[in-house]
Amino acid sequence: MNVVRLLAAGTAAGVLTAAIALPAVGGVGLTAKSTTETLALRPENLDEPPLPERTEIYDSTGKQIAQFYYQNRESVKINQIAPVMLDAIISIEDVRFREHGAIDLEGTARALAKNVTGGGVVQGGSSITQQYVKLVQFNKAKTKKEAMAAIAPTLNRKLNELRYAMAIEEKYTKDQILEKYLNISYFGASAYGIQAAAKRFFGKPASELDLSEAATLAGAVQNPVRTDPTLGKTARDNLFKRRNLVLDTMAKYGKITPAEAEAAKKEKLGFKGTKIPGGCEESKYPYFCLYVKNEILTNPDFGATPEEREKRLQQGGLRIKTTLDPKMQQASETAIKKYVFAKDKPAAAQAMVVPGTGEIRAMAASRKFGDNRKKNETLINLAADSKHGGGVGFQQGSTAKAFTLAAAIENGWKLDDGNSTGKTYDVPAVDNTPFRDCKGLRVGSTHQVFNSSEGGGGFKTLRTGTLGSVNTFFMKLEEQVGLCKVVKMAEKLGIKRADGGKLQQVPTFTLGVNEMDPVTVANAFAVFAGRGQYCSPMAITEIRDRNGKITTAKPKCKQVMDEDVADAVTEVMSDVFTQGTMTEVGGIGRDAAGKTGTTDGYTAAWFAGYTPNLASAVSLGDPRGAFDHDLTNVTIGGRFYSYVYGATISGRIWKDSMLKSLRGVEPVSFTRYDAGKFGGCTKSCAPKPPKKDKDRDRDRGNPFGPPDDENPLDIWDNEDNGGTITPED
Repeated sequence: MNVVRLLAAGTAAGVLTAAIALPAVGGVGLTAKSTTETLALRPENLDEPPLPERTEIYDSTGKQIAQFYYQNRESVKINQIAPVMLDAIISIEDVRFREHGAIDLEGTARALAKNVTGGGVVQGGSSITQQYVKLVQFNKAKTKKEAMAAIAPTLNRKLNELRYAMAIEEKYTKDQILEKYLNISYFGASAYGIQAAAKRFFGKPASELDLSEAATLAGAVQNPVRTDPTLGKTARDNLFKRRNLVLDTMAKYGKITPAEAEAAKKEKLGFKGTKIPGGCEESKYPYFCLYVKNEILTNPDFGATPEEREKRLQQGGLRIKTTLDPKMQQASETAIKKYVFAKDKPAAAQAMVVPGTGEIRAMAASRKFGDNRKKNETLINLAADSKHGGGVGFQQGSTAKAFTLAAAIENGWKLDDGNSTGKTYDVPAVDNTPFRDCKGLRVGSTHQVFNSSEGGGGFKTLRTGTLGSVNTFFMKLEEQVGLCKVVKMAEKLGIKRADGGKLQQVPTFTLGVNEMDPVTVANAFAVFAGRGQYCSPMAITEIRDRNGKITTAKPKCKQVMDEDVADAVTEVMSDVFTQGTMTEVGGIGRDAAGKTGTTDGYTAAWFAGYTPNLASAVSLGDPRGAFDHDLTNVTIGGRFYSYVYGATISGRIWKDSMLKSLRGVEPVSFTRYDAGKFGGCTKSCAPKPPKKDKDRDRDRGNPFGPPDDENPLDIWDNEDNGGTITPED
């Protein structure tokens, strides 16, 4: 064949030269058909960007919990592919692959002859190397126009393909080319690359494929859409025929015997359709997954632009190890389900954080994650801020009083210093307000702050005012300490609004009027547990890229409060379980401290607490709108409540989840506060309260009167099964 000889003549010198007669054909098709063109083809380097690979996310134990992908691909080495698969793909796609160079001379010459006389490209003849080049060009296309140009049936595209193929043959061994081809090829059914295809089609890795399975996948490469088994019976029939053709071809070229081919042809197609879950919707832990996803998408460490970060997540082939502890996650989910049903309109959410590192161990919510509103599902990360997929959050209520307490102690107040207030506190108008924000501007508006139970007025100390959560006491304390100092304290602890806006520096700041999320509140309380050390919330501990390079994330911590100040705050809040607003709920059998939070109008209910080695916050509110749908006269978890306070549900969720999370963990004691420095009083003294019982886990009455953010009615008893609703005498 003259064309074959002409093609062969130039290959030895590294230049492919062909004199091809191009006869005119009706004035259409290829140009210059009445002339003789000399084609001088030299190798040209091909840009080969990394293949899009799926990113996998793992919990702290190394178990996969989610994955993201633009193309479901998992590249493997050729020694991880069954030899029969290699034989099958070579037999059907390029039987002389290991014998020829960049071009299969016989196949290409035959195709060129038909294409020339046909007025266009009417026959393929591409070698596996040429096919690889075409797939690389197609994959790296950034626009639809570029993608179509990469597969356009034009002579110019074919000649460029040959140039690139020549360079590829010089650059790689045959095995390397075959490995790259099998990893880049699309097999249908959303499976890219041989490993993903083997798992998708047959539920096994590529190394375990048998003859029939290998022939099936080899047959799918030519037209993966026409043979996609997920598209119905016709497509499956097409795939079945292609498989049998591959088997016959393998027998023809001696890769298998005719008997083996016939036996394999009698087997069923065997498509399993193994699911390929992707995204947080398919994750077992969707809320934590959403947090990690948004951490990557918003953190410049993962790329300079949002587009770069999105591409790295979807295509980077990362292996991301996270801080999630499956034991603690399960404890949180179980506790929430016990008290709040998925169908309930009010929703509970919880986050657990490790003091001293900021590692997020658990993140859960009562609602199922999804977009089916009829089933009461949500796509909002109820446990996180808007930056991490959350919403606007809920007002944090009296948990914010902890910041005022800390600011007072930091500014010289002792634990028995206090003030005297009535049952109400009159917030003055701006002109007469004692409150100034951090710009020095007066802030205020005429209204009254009430205590939510009788007996809340009178003289209260830092101890008794906190344990009773007395609103008027904290308003006066904030006035005395200074609004800006309280705000600065909250900011040092990492407090920020869930919606990303600026904190509202208003007189009622101490009562928790700013909307928060559980991660932020839990992490702030972790500072007290960590003896004044603040650590940024941390969800990712390690990232391994596609090349095996490991990047380890380290905690980002700084000392924001003196250790002895934090110890004094803990000293006060540790009695909440025996003498304060959590008395009816009780402690957890080890050192713990915390603060309940009930908002004005019962729009939300919180509890935030900690041990030396774990901090947690639980929120409860109605995502439809807390002010329009408050927590009064509501049924939650199958129980009716006239009013919901911080201890009523959130406190119990916290207790149950912490008990299970810390089971088997050696108890650690809080550092004893400096009584010489913080004990007694200097500013405003009253008779010292009765000597405290240091057994933090024994229930006892509250000698300082009923708590102001907990109603003495509608409180459950201490039964482990959830208790019954009984009035307090």
